[in-house]
Amino acid sequence: MGLSTLETPALILDRSALARNTSRMTERFRKLGVRLRPHTKTAKSIDVVRLALEGNFGGVTVSTLREAEYFAGHGIADITYAVSIIPEKLERVAALLARGVKLTVITDQVPVAEEINRRAQTLGIVLDALIELDSGEKRAGVLADSDALIELGQALHNLPATRLQGVLTHAGHSYQGRGIAAIRQVAEDERLCATTAAARLRAAGLPAPVVSVGSTPTATHGQSFEGITEVRCGVYMFCDVFQSEISSCSRDDIALSVLATVIGHRPDINSALIDAGALALSKDRSTAAPGLTEDIGFGMVMDVSGTRRIDRVTVGHVYQEHGMLVADGRFPFEELPVGARVRVLPNHACMTAAMYDAYHVVDGLDDRAMAAWPRVNGW
Repeated sequence: MGLSTLETPALILDRSALARNTSRMTERFRKLGVRLRPHTKTAKSIDVVRLALEGNFGGVTVSTLREAEYFAGHGIADITYAVSIIPEKLERVAALLARGVKLTVITDQVPVAEEINRRAQTLGIVLDALIELDSGEKRAGVLADSDALIELGQALHNLPATRLQGVLTHAGHSYQGRGIAAIRQVAEDERLCATTAAARLRAAGLPAPVVSVGSTPTATHGQSFEGITEVRCGVYMFCDVFQSEISSCSRDDIALSVLATVIGHRPDINSALIDAGALALSKDRSTAAPGLTEDIGFGMVMDVSGTRRIDRVTVGHVYQEHGMLVADGRFPFEELPVGARVRVLPNHACMTAAMYDAYHVVDGLDDRAMAAWPRVNGW
C-alpha cells in the first residue's frame, strides 16, 4: 500500500500533523482551566475525533444530526448541536436522548422556543437549550445587551419542556481578521458578548452555567477566557492554507491534502490539467486580501510527498472534475508530465473534505502502513 496505489483524487491525512494540532489545542485550554468541546463538522470521523478528545472531558460539537447519531453510535454521550433547532427535527433528538445522550440544542427566538416546547411535550422529552448570541458575525443570535435575551431566557427557563443551560456564540467573522491584533480584538469581543449575556441572565434570576465560545482563530489568539466555561473549535485539527495565512497555524501544521494526477497538458495556453476539480478541492479561492501573502488560486500545489511546493504553479481554475494548473512564467511540463502526482493543500479544509467518504492516513513521509478512516456525510 502507498500513495502510488490510490485512485485519484484522494483525501490524504497526515496523522502526525493531526496529533500535534489536537494536542496543542488540548494543552492550551487544559492550562487555562476551560473545557474544550471540539467541533466535528470538518472531521466527521470517529478516528479523528478520538485524537481530539484525548485529555479533554469527552463532549463534542456537531453541525448535523447525522453527525450526532454517528458519534453517539461510537460512544460519545455529550453533544451540542450548534445549529438552530426546529420542531421538525425533534423526533431524531428524542431518539438520541432515549439512547442516553446528553444532547443540547440552541435557539435565538421565543416563538421557536414555544414551538419546540410544544413538540417536546408531545414526545415526552425535556430539551437542554442554549441561547445563541450574535457576537459580531451577523448570522444568527440575539445581542448580549438586548431585551430579547432576557425574554428568551425566561421562556426557556419557564416552559415545561425546555431547560435553560446558558449561552453560546461563534465569532465566525474572526476569519476576516488581518493580523493577530485584529483577531485578538474579535476574540475579546466574543468573550465579552458571552460573559455579558450570562451575567445579565444571572442578574435576572436565570441559570447560565454554560458560557460557550469558539472559532479556531479566536481559540488560538484569544488572550483572556475569563468567565468562559467551554471553547468550541474544529478546523484546528487539520488547518488549511487560509488558517496559515492568518497565523492560526503554520504551513507545516496543515494535515490535510488532496492527491491528484496530471491528466493533460496544454502547452498552447501554458497550463496542465489535474483530475481534482471543484468537487475535490472546493470552490473556495485564495483572495490575497490585505495582510495575506499571495493568491494561490484554489489550492497550494506540492510534490507527491507534500513537503515541497511546486515553484510558481497554482490551481488557477476549477471545473466540476477538472483542475487547471497555471504557472507564473513557463509551465514546468518536464517536472509534471502526464501521470505525475501532486498534493494540493486546501484553502478551506472543511469544504474540501466534504465530498469524500474516507481519509487515507499517512504518518508524515511514511505511507507504507496507510490506513483508511471513514467519514460520515449527509444531514
